[in-house]
Amino acid sequence: MALGSTLNEIASRDTRLVIGLSSGTSCDGIDAALVEIRGHGDDVDAELLSFVCVPFEPSLRARAMHAATSDAAELTRLNFDIGEAFAVAALELVAACGHGISDVHLIGSHGQTVYHDPPDAGRSGATLQIGEADVIAARTGVTTVADFRTADVAAGGSGAPLVPLVDWLLFRRSGEAQVFLNIGGIANLTLVTERLEDVLAFDTGPGNALIDEIVRSSSGRPDAIDEGGRLAGSGTADAAAAAEFLGHPYFAASPPKSTGKEMFGAQAARRLAGLVLPGSNVGTLRDSDLANLLATAVSVTARSVRGAMSFLPVDVKPSRVVVSGGGMRNLALMAELESLFAPCPVTALGDPLLGPQLGMDPDAKEAVAFAVLADRAVAGEPGNVPAATGASRPVVLGKVSPVL
Repeated sequence: MALGSTLNEIASRDTRLVIGLSSGTSCDGIDAALVEIRGHGDDVDAELLSFVCVPFEPSLRARAMHAATSDAAELTRLNFDIGEAFAVAALELVAACGHGISDVHLIGSHGQTVYHDPPDAGRSGATLQIGEADVIAARTGVTTVADFRTADVAAGGSGAPLVPLVDWLLFRRSGEAQVFLNIGGIANLTLVTERLEDVLAFDTGPGNALIDEIVRSSSGRPDAIDEGGRLAGSGTADAAAAAEFLGHPYFAASPPKSTGKEMFGAQAARRLAGLVLPGSNVGTLRDSDLANLLATAVSVTARSVRGAMSFLPVDVKPSRVVVSGGGMRNLALMAELESLFAPCPVTALGDPLLGPQLGMDPDAKEAVAFAVLADRAVAGEPGNVPAATGASRPVVLGKVSPVL
């Protein structure tokens, strides 16, 4: 069967079962979502059927965390090894929910970001995600779409954020403007209104990146986190240090814009620590000093998100801010956001009071997004929002690894 016939057969179905796979900058694990997609074009509905997060094997996680500084031989091997891990996650997902892999029509895999370098001052951007799609397709027997960012970058965009179109497709409501805030390592927001042409999205700056780097440096454990924001909640933020850190030019730059660990990773965490506790070694801090440093990191994240709202049209009054990503579990961060956004309500994706779509498991949102983008790719439909990424035109996102 020809490739075009295979893709047309998938795209023409009234209902498609699609697996979405995603792994964030923290390399905590592989999110795998089984999604039933109905309809076509801009009139689609996606129902989450099942979701699992499969942890990386520790040695693979350590390698992935250091991928950006790996040599060519290691990066080549890592590309295939992560592809194997993503394939295992897809197979574990279907085994856990009573479906067979033969029931699945398509897989969409974001892969693992190694390096993301958006356009700057006339210089074109570049991005690299690994997790070989041909390996995923071969191990699962399912046509796989991957490498979603590169087409947008080739069209002059940042290749991020990629979720805005999916936010609009799934969550738009008549007569409402909503802000969807995803807090992973990096935080990004999407303004969703009734009309696609009014959608605005961009990376606001650090999400969990500074917080996680500080905790890991202080504990010496690469998997350490401030569970529930407990330590940050017990500290007092240094307002002057936070304000100085927020003087970084990224926060004042107008969208479209995107960023990553290259800008707000370990080096930025050390800078913030130096502002709060000059001359101190993060690895030897007293608990009270560590708590104050984490409270300041939380303040930076929350205030950078709130400050980003200045880039929204002045006549837009959001009805709610809906939060997803790991940051929604940091109670100190959520409390700070609620205070800064009042009286506009801040709520977590998954709140059943918001209805069936907004009641989606918040951990699954990114994986669901890549399932939807894969579905659009095989139909030949654009997946980017040029106003969000800065691309010169709408483009189809993703490369296809077929199973004929």
